Amino acid sequence: MSGRWFEEWSLGDTIVHPIRRTVTETDNLLISTLTHNPQPLHLDAEYAATTEFGRIVVNGTFTFALMVGLTVEETTLGTLVANLGYDKVRMPKPVFIGDTLRAETEIVEVQASKSRPNAGIVTFAHRARNQHGDVVCECLRTALIRRREA
Repeated sequence: MSGRWFEEWSLGDTIVHPIRRTVTETDNLLISTLTHNPQPLHLDAEYAATTEFGRIVVNGTFTFALMVGLTVEETTLGTLVANLGYDKVRMPKPVFIGDTLRAETEIVEVQASKSRPNAGIVTFAHRARNQHGDVVCECLRTALIRRREA
């Protein structure tokens, strides 16, 4: 287990996550077909070439899920009770096949749970950046985190 217990989080803590991931054509194809998303911008290279992007844009739901996944090991692995919500999801720049993404996290809220004495609530501000350092996705993730057992 490498996630942190509730007591180990402090407002302003920041993590630059070590794992990076290069996005593949298969990643984009799978998420688009598994979620029944027929958007030609994600699947049709000839169509995508006629858009302002000039090529296929990776499905945003993959970008979002990858960003969160890249953060799990250092944040909630083994200590998560439940994710309570995702807010303010933004994608300021597109992701393309072949881009390599990395993630960083800042703690923006830490509060004790009023209903669960064995857990607390932590709000993570996650950001994904491409190989150029551009922010391609960001969100707030609120999670119920276990307290360390006495």
